[in-house]
Amino acid sequence: MITREEALGLLSLNIKNEAMIRHSLASEAVMKSIANYLGEDVEIWGFAGLLHDLDVEVTHADAKTHGTITPSILQQFNIPSVMVDAIVMHNEDAAPRLRETVFEHALAAGETITGLIMATTYVYPDRKIASVKTKSVVKRMKEKNFAASVKRENILECELIGIPIDQFAELAISAMKEIASELGV
Repeated sequence: MITREEALGLLSLNIKNEAMIRHSLASEAVMKSIANYLGEDVEIWGFAGLLHDLDVEVTHADAKTHGTITPSILQQFNIPSVMVDAIVMHNEDAAPRLRETVFEHALAAGETITGLIMATTYVYPDRKIASVKTKSVVKRMKEKNFAASVKRENILECELIGIPIDQFAELAISAMKEIASELGV
């Protein structure tokens, strides 16, 4: 299995955009929180959150290919197939099938809500993670001008794994608050 140091090295090697690295770190924290809540493998879920966008710069975030190159990057490590599958499945436009597992739904929802929360802190620089409230995240999801790069439907997959949206938002915000200094937001 990959170590966190190796995963961070892969991240630094493949992603140069600091905002994307911060998103990956936030996604790791959120996925660990979700895994802990659901009684799943915190380490594997955390690594999936950390590495889910490993190929984003290579693929130029192309909706048809993003997520499909990561398995070849990870092949040198003994990565559980459920983790690789969840990473491939986080981008439904490139996925070979519909999401089926709790892990796949959780990664899609977790990394997407992470993006929404991070986008909120960038759009409103005076708002830091510490001031983001669950109600504001849920309200923002209902807005007509919802964040362009974030798919509302992905976040709502939290309900497919039995976590209501407000509780899911709270899990994500709490996880991100714990690493806010590392994220710089």
